Amino acid sequence: MASTTADRGHRRALAAFLRSRRERLLPSDVGLPAGPRRRTPGLRREEVALLSGVSVTWYTWLEQARGIGVSRQVLHGLARALLLSPAETRHLFSLAGEAPPDGNPPEPPREAGPALRRLVDALDPHPAYVVSPTWDLLAWNRAEAGLIGDPARRPGPGPNLLRRVFLDPATRALLVDWPGQARMLLEQYRAAADRHAGDADFARLTGELLAGSAEFARWWHTHDIAEFRPVRREFDHPRLGRLSFDYVKLAELDTPGVTLVSCLPADGATARRLPELSALGAPCGG
Repeated sequence: MASTTADRGHRRALAAFLRSRRERLLPSDVGLPAGPRRRTPGLRREEVALLSGVSVTWYTWLEQARGIGVSRQVLHGLARALLLSPAETRHLFSLAGEAPPDGNPPEPPREAGPALRRLVDALDPHPAYVVSPTWDLLAWNRAEAGLIGDPARRPGPGPNLLRRVFLDPATRALLVDWPGQARMLLEQYRAAADRHAGDADFARLTGELLAGSAEFARWWHTHDIAEFRPVRREFDHPRLGRLSFDYVKLAELDTPGVTLVSCLPADGATARRLPELSALGAPCGG
């Protein structure tokens, strides 16, 4: 009986700690829209669940001190979602009856290394770019900027391929068969998100896209999923007309999760326009 009482006490303490951490955060703290007026302080339970990569029901039970198991992976996800400090993270693990974490999982890379940037530049006038596990654009060459517009000059929290495709009207107009291409990218993104379950960066981006794009929200709830495959994309370029490219993806082994994508002209007309395409773009950071 004493053990059961102690377990209930730990569960209540864990529930109270999670509530206190949740109630101190604003949606803007974690990159979510504020939405309508809130009657209670802090984030909603469903928002923490989204950021943590768990179900709303499961997270609600956790805050209700029910006797459910919590994995170390989920604890890391909760710590990231609630923006816990290292000390708070250790406390969270202690309340859950887990050994202290050895450290948070490595953060997604924020930039491409110098050698990879030189490689991307060397591929010019063929469009090429580098993306992070969360599809942030880390590097691109002149031809890529000439094709889709300079990613650094687009509004938003940072250049990101999914944001460009779903939230930028200029990119939507550029892509021939936008619905087919956008849905394909969403299915590939879901596969990547599943490999990083509990990652707050993925959850934050997913929440932003669900709120900002009706098509993303509709297709996301179909649960379709696909890995990357070579694909041909056509563009209605405002200056150069119809362009067609075959997309090839290469993994960058020295930085796990970072990917180099190169675009090869699919026909002679596109190949002949490559020098003009490169001349239209600015280098990454230029």
